[in-house]
Amino acid sequence: MQSTATFQGQQSTPALASAYENPLPVNEFNKILYDANQVFVRNHPPTAAFERAIFFGWHCAINDCKFCYMSTQPKEASGKLALRSTSSILAEVIITKELGWQSGFFSGGINAKNPKQFRELLSYVTAITNEKVWVNIGPIARRHLELYAPYVCGVVGSIETVNPAVHDFVCPSKPASPYVKMFSAADTLGLKKAMTLILGIGETIDDFLLLEKFIHEHRIDKLHIYNLIPHDGTYFEGAQPPSVEYQAVWIAKTRIAFPSLDIQAGIWEDKTEDMHLLLLAGANSISKFPALRKFGSSAAHEFEAEVQRAGRMMQGSLTTMPKRDWNAIVDALPFDTPLKEGIREKLHTYIKTMQE
Repeated sequence: MQSTATFQGQQSTPALASAYENPLPVNEFNKILYDANQVFVRNHPPTAAFERAIFFGWHCAINDCKFCYMSTQPKEASGKLALRSTSSILAEVIITKELGWQSGFFSGGINAKNPKQFRELLSYVTAITNEKVWVNIGPIARRHLELYAPYVCGVVGSIETVNPAVHDFVCPSKPASPYVKMFSAADTLGLKKAMTLILGIGETIDDFLLLEKFIHEHRIDKLHIYNLIPHDGTYFEGAQPPSVEYQAVWIAKTRIAFPSLDIQAGIWEDKTEDMHLLLLAGANSISKFPALRKFGSSAAHEFEAEVQRAGRMMQGSLTTMPKRDWNAIVDALPFDTPLKEGIREKLHTYIKTMQE
């Protein structure tokens, strides 16, 4: 078996699959979910969190990953920095904290901010959260990791797929080796390591063995596992996204192989009715749900019902706004007045949207 550390392999174009359905017979599917859930309950509390990743901008210096919307944009357009205001980002951080959501990684695309700017943003964020955060900004050099270390608990490598041929084709300008180097640097600094995996881009369930090897080799602490979203204009336009059952099998196999691993599953609002399968398969948390826009909606209520259906307790809420003195929360922040006033304005705008 070839090492997945560098993803060396013969380049080939993966077939555009029409569907990724449940790869197991019903009885085997039910059995693997049962086994995975038993492993979960022996190693984790019976809770489920909504995890919200926060993006500080929409920019990528690569823009040719074939599943990504940015690949549809002209190079000059995707190269223009599209950054959110600091006040907008921090208002979202406050909402995430006060609603009891789990803080996901901070991301903005490769080279979206320079190291000094990013360190300053991290210092603001951790002043609100009172805890260190995950970062997902592409491969980070050791010298920059040292700069961020006071505010960072771990780094995320956008590995996307562990199939060498699929990786070469789907992410031609984003090799895995710089992320592997980042993982090694993270080890020396005592930082945790996470990786992303996207299903439905040419892999098969047989590739789980490659995932298992990669997690073992690099001592991965957390896995973010998503299904393909076939954006218009991309190579995958018109493709059938993988089924929730297909995603659940990947999660279940991972949970059984790695009892203590933190597994975060991404799911969109049109798939919430089957979300309990991902939790029964062993996911710790769920992401990708548009929580601000869909707060209190029928989909949000369904999300919380699915958590209960899986025998878990929901951390935080997607349906009930807590009673807070939002102005007092902003006033207590250790920031200058102009920044606090900007945060206050954005915070009330977000809350108004959530309550409509």
